Amino acid sequence: MTTIRSISNPSYDVLIIGSGAAGLALALNLPSSLRIAVLSKSKLNEGSTWYAQGGIAAVLDDSDSIESHVNDTLNAGAGLCHKDAVEFTISHSKSAIQWLIDLGVNFTRQAQSGDFHLTREGGHSQRRIIHSADATGKALHTTLLEKVHKADNIALHEHYVALDLVKQVDPNSKKLRCAGAYVYNRSTESVEAFTAKTVVLATGGASKVYLYSSNPDGASGDGIAMAWRAGCRVANMEFNQFHPTCLYHPKAKSFLITEAVRGEGGKLLLPNGERFMDSFHELGELAPRDVVARAIDHEMKRLGSDCVYLDISHKSEIFIESHFPNVRQQCLEYGIDITKEPIPVVPAAHYTCGGVMVNEHGQTDLHNLYAIGETSFTGLHGANRMASNSLLECIVFAQSAAKAIKASLHEISPLRDIPPWDASRVTNSDEDVVISHNWDELRRFMWDYVGIVRTQKRLERANHRIKLLQKEINDYYSNYKVGNDLIELRNLAVVAELIIGSAMQRKESRGLHYSLDYPDLAEFAQDSILVPMNFAAQNIIVHHEHKT
Repeated sequence: MTTIRSISNPSYDVLIIGSGAAGLALALNLPSSLRIAVLSKSKLNEGSTWYAQGGIAAVLDDSDSIESHVNDTLNAGAGLCHKDAVEFTISHSKSAIQWLIDLGVNFTRQAQSGDFHLTREGGHSQRRIIHSADATGKALHTTLLEKVHKADNIALHEHYVALDLVKQVDPNSKKLRCAGAYVYNRSTESVEAFTAKTVVLATGGASKVYLYSSNPDGASGDGIAMAWRAGCRVANMEFNQFHPTCLYHPKAKSFLITEAVRGEGGKLLLPNGERFMDSFHELGELAPRDVVARAIDHEMKRLGSDCVYLDISHKSEIFIESHFPNVRQQCLEYGIDITKEPIPVVPAAHYTCGGVMVNEHGQTDLHNLYAIGETSFTGLHGANRMASNSLLECIVFAQSAAKAIKASLHEISPLRDIPPWDASRVTNSDEDVVISHNWDELRRFMWDYVGIVRTQKRLERANHRIKLLQKEINDYYSNYKVGNDLIELRNLAVVAELIIGSAMQRKESRGLHYSLDYPDLAEFAQDSILVPMNFAAQNIIVHHEHKT
């Protein structure tokens, strides 16, 4: 693998911050005549895409329909999905999958017919999840990386962490526009300025704001925080999806047990072996994720249990090995044979349903700045993302953004040089313990106070703590040289404040936001839209209403 290293103040047509499915798909859909840079904060194959197991939801079978997939998504979203965004995404699902097939993604086929095997997951009324065994993300990411490596016009920068976006006034329109970004080079421990006609945030979600997460360490909400600081609106940040089934083991850091295990007949059990999901939802184990996560959380707290169990051992060993080879192998490494015994599982923060507000092309409030993938808020997921719609969103909006960027580049007037990063008034820190302590404290109080079940008192405690932490972090950031941990902590603190602010103003329980103080559903479903210029004063929410 050849990684193209940065030169002094490099200039590109398109700067893509993030190397997951959304970022790489965008790069491959842009014209080969453009000079493109892709930044990865770690190795190129790190990130949530690589670890995604289940698959991609799409209408691929004659027995299925776009209308059915749309309705399932709207139902899972608890009244907050934007129907136009749902229809736009799902109507492009078949062509998005065909593009991946043409690239060479190795999706699983049925042994006898040779047709693609489609599985079913929670919230779906049909089998419509195309997958590559139980490691779909890895198969997808590997193929995208192979194609990107062969593209001469795409520069790949590993271990580059975006710090902040750069704005300039367009000399023609007199409006603010994004003109690049300051980026921390982890190899040289220095900050570089990247100039670009168009910048795309594809940095993933913010689940690392919680103590327990299924996401890799890099999911620190960088794109959301940078866009917020640059003046972009964000929406629905209170809707954090907790995956119901993460492996519970002292040595397992964040291994997800794919929802497809339940889709193929896996049963959730109490420590005494009893099933319990039928008491919470008519679909039992196939209920939407928010219902399953709350049910598990309820039973664990009721019983004082550390975990519950997911059992697929009633299926044959051949079936389990063919459908879930990755899950079986990972569990075996921890001494758990899923063909013979149930899997201990707990809920964990998994997906950020809110994000930077964009239109159907991924365009944000700031000219020449786009956001795609989990970083963005498209209106697709509503109050609860339906399983396997996320990778679909990545591909569909990457292709849509590519068309918009291609059409607009010729209209962009020349950019001015970005001033060098000024580190003249900062020193090396001898108190990095402040970073590690604040990192741990933030994630713990977010888990305890802003988790699966919330109360106003818990949210007020969290709000008090985040304001104190913000002051400490900003003071530290102003006086010491930046590093990866400080950059991520600063971003996580911003994201935490946005989540808390959104949650405090939602006086109902809907989807992934469940409040003991407000257990009922409001008559109208309203998006929580936070506006940067007003947020510091009063956390203003602009309502986008849907009749419940």
